[in-house]
Amino acid sequence: MRNLVRGGSLLVIFSLCVIFIVAQTRSAKVLSIANDSQVTTEQPINQENTNTNTKQELDKAKLVKTTAMVRASKATSRGSFTATAYCLKGRTATGGSVRRGIIAADPRILRLGSTVLLGAGSYTGQYKVTDTGGGIKGKRIDVWVPNCSEARRFGRRTVQVSLVE
Repeated sequence: MRNLVRGGSLLVIFSLCVIFIVAQTRSAKVLSIANDSQVTTEQPINQENTNTNTKQELDKAKLVKTTAMVRASKATSRGSFTATAYCLKGRTATGGSVRRGIIAADPRILRLGSTVLLGAGSYTGQYKVTDTGGGIKGKRIDVWVPNCSEARRFGRRTVQVSLVE
């Protein structure tokens, strides 16, 4: 009986080590993807060509990058929220139809029509608060996604929310 308990505890410890290693490699992959995307966006800005078309493209890329940085600098952090996803079809509280890029929030915390920056993994981006929900009270938000299987994959997670001014 003691050997069985010892073997079981060793198996549990070994399994936890494997899970920890797999989780570390996955986060390293995400970081490498993020670093690769940053390098590719900066490369056209640093290249100097005499071609006027290329120069115009560089100016446009600098403007886009500067605009994004200004937006991020004007964002005021609202802290961490609990986020879920929903896939209902129909109209929002503001009267528009549901689509990507909208979230439901408590109007006492985030006003309807306000724009927020959401830090939520692959769902990170700029969203507009256009909906409220019956269960959305306090620091909770719902992100709209087009299908219910994607909403289930999203699950419940803690996200960072910043209000864009």
